[in-house]
Amino acid sequence: MKRRSKINVEAMAALLGVAVWAPGWLPAADTEPTAAPPAQTAPSVAGVLSSSGIAMTGYVAASYYHSSGENTFHEFDVNHDTFQLDQAGLQVGYQPKEGFGAFADVLVGEDARILNAAENQTNSTFNARQAYLQYASGAWTLIGGKFTTLAGEEYSNPTSDTNFSRSLLFFAQPLTNTGVRATWAASGTLNLVAGINNGWNTTSTSYGSKTAELGAAFTPTKELALNLQGYFGKVPGYDAERSFVDFVGSYNLTDALSFALNYDWGVQQQDTGPDLKWNGFAAYVNYAVDAQWRVSVRGEYLDDQDGFNTGTPQKLKEGTLTIGFAPAKSFELRLEARYDWSDKQTFVKTPAPGPLPAALGDNQTELALQGVYKF
Repeated sequence: MKRRSKINVEAMAALLGVAVWAPGWLPAADTEPTAAPPAQTAPSVAGVLSSSGIAMTGYVAASYYHSSGENTFHEFDVNHDTFQLDQAGLQVGYQPKEGFGAFADVLVGEDARILNAAENQTNSTFNARQAYLQYASGAWTLIGGKFTTLAGEEYSNPTSDTNFSRSLLFFAQPLTNTGVRATWAASGTLNLVAGINNGWNTTSTSYGSKTAELGAAFTPTKELALNLQGYFGKVPGYDAERSFVDFVGSYNLTDALSFALNYDWGVQQQDTGPDLKWNGFAAYVNYAVDAQWRVSVRGEYLDDQDGFNTGTPQKLKEGTLTIGFAPAKSFELRLEARYDWSDKQTFVKTPAPGPLPAALGDNQTELALQGVYKF
């Protein structure tokens, strides 16, 4: 019995040796548990939309600002010493390079009240800034509905601007147009635009007279962009011919440093009396200090020589300094200081208390803090 046990032990040792030196002869034992298959996850909304050719973006902008008066001649920041939801916006578009598409751009917030007032709409915090159908074929793109203006360096959408406040020129430019617009890509560097609209800032279907828009966008190099546009026709509320010409040029000197210039000229014909004219320019310098910090400076001059835009013949000037800090790619905090002045006493320092006239001055200051989140 002992001998039999010894033989069995030696046989077992031999088999173990074979397993060690020739592992391919015997199946090796698993040293780690088999990994579980990845869990199935539901597709994201963005992924579903993107795969369908639909683009969706949005943002939220909120601010607090203090000024020495009533922020006279400002476009959106019209109050003072107040917290406010400037805008919460959503843009959804299906815009293929060929065929039919559509685009919608809606917003809520205090800025929507200003857009509604400009369009003679109800006092609401909701506005459909853009909503149009699109057809593209080759070098041509045709849109019909409501869309933003061709004019100006700045936009009513704060995510596209480098400053918190809008320029004096922005105060004198159209905001939106309702009608049809055709764009022809004449070459890789030149786009030509023509359209017919219901005047400036109106969705009314009862106004018979129309305003023509013409535009040319020329980008001879990736650093230089030149845009010239004009609006010609009657505008609701002013049953007389209005002509308006706008030029915007921008140049990127480096990846960090860029310049822009906006020039406007306009004239409103009168049934009686002389025509009312205005002109002005705004200059911009933008510098990205690094990936998080940037500085934007704006200086401008508006000669409202006949008082058509501001109600008083005057020469207005303003200077603005904006510092932007972006701790994340989707969020920016903006700190801004602005100073406006005029050759006339037209800035409202305090409103009229009852029958007494308002206190006026020839300047006003503003300090503002704004947060903008994009998604």
